[in-house]
Amino acid sequence: MLASCGGGTSTEHTVADTPPPVIPMKDFFKNPEKASFRISPDGQYISYRAPWNDRMNIFVQKVGGSEPVQVTADTIRDVGGYFWKGDRILYTRDINGDENYIVFSASIDGKDVKMLTPEKDVRAGILDDLDGVAGMEHHVMVQMNDRDASVFDPYLVNVLTGERKPMFDNSKDNYESWITDHAGVIRMATKTDGVNTTIFYRAGEKDPFLPYMTTGFKDQWAPQMFTFDNTNLYVNHNLNGRDKSAIVEWDLAGKKEIKVIAENPDYDMGSVDYSKKRKVLTMATWTGAKSERMFLDKETEAMYNKLAPKFDGLEFWVYGENDDETKFLVWAGSDRDPGTYYFYDSEADKVEEMAKQRPWIDPAHMAEMTPITYQSRDGLTIHGYLTLPTGREAKNLPLVVNPHGGPWARDEWGFNPEVQMLANRGYAVLQMNFRGSTGYGRKFWEASFKQWGKAMQDDITDGVDFLVKSGKVDAKRVAIYGASYGGYATLAGITFTPDLYACAVDYVGVSDLFTFQATVPPYWAPFKAMMFEMVGDPATDSLLLDAASPARHAEMIKTPLFIAQGANDPRVKKAESDQMVAALKAQGVEVEYMVKDNEGHGFHNEENRFDFYGAMEKFLDRYIGSGSHPAEKDAK
Repeated sequence: MLASCGGGTSTEHTVADTPPPVIPMKDFFKNPEKASFRISPDGQYISYRAPWNDRMNIFVQKVGGSEPVQVTADTIRDVGGYFWKGDRILYTRDINGDENYIVFSASIDGKDVKMLTPEKDVRAGILDDLDGVAGMEHHVMVQMNDRDASVFDPYLVNVLTGERKPMFDNSKDNYESWITDHAGVIRMATKTDGVNTTIFYRAGEKDPFLPYMTTGFKDQWAPQMFTFDNTNLYVNHNLNGRDKSAIVEWDLAGKKEIKVIAENPDYDMGSVDYSKKRKVLTMATWTGAKSERMFLDKETEAMYNKLAPKFDGLEFWVYGENDDETKFLVWAGSDRDPGTYYFYDSEADKVEEMAKQRPWIDPAHMAEMTPITYQSRDGLTIHGYLTLPTGREAKNLPLVVNPHGGPWARDEWGFNPEVQMLANRGYAVLQMNFRGSTGYGRKFWEASFKQWGKAMQDDITDGVDFLVKSGKVDAKRVAIYGASYGGYATLAGITFTPDLYACAVDYVGVSDLFTFQATVPPYWAPFKAMMFEMVGDPATDSLLLDAASPARHAEMIKTPLFIAQGANDPRVKKAESDQMVAALKAQGVEVEYMVKDNEGHGFHNEENRFDFYGAMEKFLDRYIGSGSHPAEKDAK
């Protein structure tokens, strides 16, 4: 889709006197010292995740206290997302990367841990934490696909006893998703035929669900939450001819928007935040070149203005509070700073540092991540980020092209350990939001349909051409590395532009569009028709899919390749990588292949990250680097 990358945003690169020291690979990819801070509803405790036996576990510490208490002791996987429910903590994790998440409840002394959802072959998650709902102090609403792997049913779960009760008999209707109001009542449900979604609505818990409206998959109509009186909705949508989505108040009775809350002419809106105590919207957020916010409440704006001088030069967000909304958690960081967590007492106007996420990283040694734009060959503006190595002249640099996964996602500005490790080794890094990337409006997204390996890939190619023409990078030392769809783009790049890249790294990437679509997880099954329209239908678009499948054109590949794959990946099956490796070996192309039996869609266990990134940096150095690899020094 891109082609001639003329004219883009140029950036001046200030060269330090000398390059920074070579930082050990493990410093970028080892578990953070502390992360994911949360505050208890009563404001008396702080929780966080920290390493224990090489896995991230949850710890709790009394505000003002010194000795933390370990709540979890998981050794299988890192504990993932978690939150407070009264005086207990709820958290999730899966087993060996299969993405069948289990919900647990734990007392803050760690002595009482209960499994709230099935251990195997079921994917579960929190539907509503029922915070502030009378009579639900010890209950949450979960959804899981235990009855039918393709749909999720709602359950009411007691977090103290583990007792679980169905909230709706979904065996007849098979609704796929649910929306609750502020009283914890399920008021809306959805069902799709693959390309059209019908929203069902009921006024109260005892009323039947009735069809409310139907939207096509190209339309966005995403409820954020009910209004505080549970009468209307706040919705992020792009109906009525909008290209960029807006957040509006939606009249449920009249089936129309009645007030625009926030919109931006250049970007889709994201979400709204609100004060549970004061029952007011506080801000709307979205992502442009960087994360942006629009204040909707004077009190919140005043708090941010008061905090701003304390975090000069850093991006900062207030992201958690106690029920009284007098004690807050704040995160501050940047593209070069991994971030620091703070405790803020608004009544005393006192900010206290709690922990640096990666204190061993010196921001002065990190590289700047600069927003850029360039033009595609058919005239689209492609937004992206260019990271140039610190202390080196921006001329004839080796380049690592890093397309994102999704593909209907996007790259964002901020600290990225992969990018920083590569820049520290002297590589320039290009990340681009090729067509189909989200946040840039409906037309830009739709421009990606049935363009895997074609115009989407051209957008990546044109970014490389743009940088080569600028003189910043050496055309003979360009590598491509990506994960998931980015892994597919890596394989497509060395298949359809075989002379462009000196080497490539494919991380859990798709290799064949037929086999990939035939093996998606069961909970994606209701959306297969949509995938056929966006990627291609194997029955009617067989020539298109064949032409865009790298594994079917291995004879075109001559670029050295490193592939990494998790054996339990539910999204991109191991067979995707197996068949690529087999096809390339048959052609005599050099392939390194790393498989981790206890991983899924990406490597999450610390020791596996070390293996992967250690092998990747040696591989890149061999083909586009100096040939004297810092990893050898690390080992000593």
